[in-house]
Amino acid sequence: MRMTLHTDYALRMLIYVAARQNRPCTVSDVADAYGLSRNHLLKVALKLRHLGVIETMRGRAGGIRLAKTPESINIGALVRSTEEDFALVECMQGGNCAISPACRLKGIFGEALGAYLAVFDKYTLADVVRNRRALESLLDIDLQAA
Repeated sequence: MRMTLHTDYALRMLIYVAARQNRPCTVSDVADAYGLSRNHLLKVALKLRHLGVIETMRGRAGGIRLAKTPESINIGALVRSTEEDFALVECMQGGNCAISPACRLKGIFGEALGAYLAVFDKYTLADVVRNRRALESLLDIDLQAA
């Protein structure tokens, strides 16, 4: 299984915002730090706001920041909320396969998907940003200027 860019960018945005330790930033800040499209990240930010994971503030001092603590943002729940399709094979989408009534492979794929997601369920955003100092340096986050 391969995650969509939307989920990848959502995770990266949350890492950046969490590394700022609740100091607001802009979507442009995130885009510049990762070298990503601002327009695509705007869509990601809207989704994260809709999920209640970030909050947005308007105005001169506006921007985005976490709406929850990093400890309360579960990676598995986030992946499930941002991914649209977990069908690993056609039959998981209700596709027509000649052996579908007798095939046991669909169950094996379902089990594999469950195991894949179970790993994400064990972690929160806090686990991902435990190395905050290294992230600040790599993402060029200057907390003194913020």
